[in-house]
Amino acid sequence: MESNNLHQITDNIELYIGNALNMNIEKKVNMIYFDPPFNSNRDYKLNSTNSLGFSDKWTDKEYEEFISTNIDKLYDILEKDGTLFFHISSSCMYIPERILRNKFKFVEPIFWKKCRSKNNVKKKLGSVMDIIWKCNKISKSKFNLVTQAKDKKYLENSFKNKDDVGNYAMGHLVTEKTKKGYMYEVDIGDRKFNPPSGWRIKEEVLKDLIQKNRVHLPKKKNANLYKKIYLHENPGKPCTDLWDDIHSISQGSEIRKYPTAKPVKLLERLIKISTNENDCVYDPMCGSGTTADACHRLNRRCILNDSNEDVVSIIENRIN
Repeated sequence: MESNNLHQITDNIELYIGNALNMNIEKKVNMIYFDPPFNSNRDYKLNSTNSLGFSDKWTDKEYEEFISTNIDKLYDILEKDGTLFFHISSSCMYIPERILRNKFKFVEPIFWKKCRSKNNVKKKLGSVMDIIWKCNKISKSKFNLVTQAKDKKYLENSFKNKDDVGNYAMGHLVTEKTKKGYMYEVDIGDRKFNPPSGWRIKEEVLKDLIQKNRVHLPKKKNANLYKKIYLHENPGKPCTDLWDDIHSISQGSEIRKYPTAKPVKLLERLIKISTNENDCVYDPMCGSGTTADACHRLNRRCILNDSNEDVVSIIENRIN
């Protein structure tokens, strides 16, 4: 099988032109971002004056064979602890999901809310959601915790308390009334605290918080103790499987370079979650090279492939 035509974009970014099934990758990669045609029964063009794009018209049988053949290839070049992200429209997710679940042991969806509304849609529900399937071979795959910005209303309403350290919110220390926690009594000055349902944390941990002045002392006699959660120590919330804080290119400030291009912030988050610096990322259908852009910013190595020769100049200009 012949290798595809190579274009060396930078020392860490290689672009190959040709069919992705002809790619010969010698070393396994840490992450794969697979954003294939969606089986949407549409033809995609960059705009009315530029025909750059592709046809996305298939029979279901053709599409299933296309996806299955590519997934077999990609599975073999993915590291044991690596991650494959499969990007698909929520309306076209069924065929890929079935293939992915038959191939990978661990498959979970990330729901990307790409836009807020569809005001131009009047006779059906507006499609605002894409699915990114996170696929892994083993349960303990490489994973880095990343954060999402906290809700503005939450920030405005939760961090109203203040001490010498800074503004803080209050975290629960007492177990909810429907179950029992750790049962013990603590003294703060001349006040005793012994909630009927118990505490969420062990006695020595709570006493350490009290000693470090990390506990909010209520003014009311029978009120509960709370842990101080400082604003400056909590820049964001741990990332969930619903991403509603990254908008599509059509609603952002990026310039669209390919009909189905994705925002670079989306790729940056996927890369941060699943790789470390100098790890290798592969994008077999790279379009305008958003994956390469994100890798370039985050100091990852990147291998790209696309069947369209026109993307070479787009990616070269974008990176260099």
